[in-house]
Amino acid sequence: MRRTELLRVGVELLGAPDGPAVNVRAVCKAAGLTERYFYESFPDRDQFVLAVYEHVAEQARDVLVDAVASATSPADLAESAVRAFVELIVDHPAIGRVLLIAPMADTALAERGKQHAPGFGLLIEAQLSEIDDPEERQMTAVGLVGALVTLHVAYLDGGIKVDREKFVQHCVRLLVTANRRR
Repeated sequence: MRRTELLRVGVELLGAPDGPAVNVRAVCKAAGLTERYFYESFPDRDQFVLAVYEHVAEQARDVLVDAVASATSPADLAESAVRAFVELIVDHPAIGRVLLIAPMADTALAERGKQHAPGFGLLIEAQLSEIDDPEERQMTAVGLVGALVTLHVAYLDGGIKVDREKFVQHCVRLLVTANRRR
């Protein structure tokens, strides 16, 4: 129960619009708990930040897996995945910032962010069924991860000012277009 509340507060603080503002005192104050309860759940601030990131990364994976479970075509799969991910990060921008921005802004997450990127790349790579060459498929997937992360960060930060549907359709088009035989 306390750990869940600490993680919830961690998402809000790590995903704050002005950037991460995470220290033990701020977390405890926002959660209405003493530091003793914090240290019962986490050995230090960095482990807490890692736990918050893992919590959010797991949510994103679950959302994506659920979204594509009933897809019947590559285009349907791309649309289901993009729509679900956009819904997650736009409806809960703190989650989006934790997942996409915090690894670049918080040194405790830099390595973890690099570790998770290939996992999302593999999810995309597995869907690039029209690309026969495995090296080409891998490079395309890595490029798409980079493009999609950059697009989502810009959308979250207001750098891209289009409605949600136009944004979703653009991302879907990137994925579908990339999955063409060469």
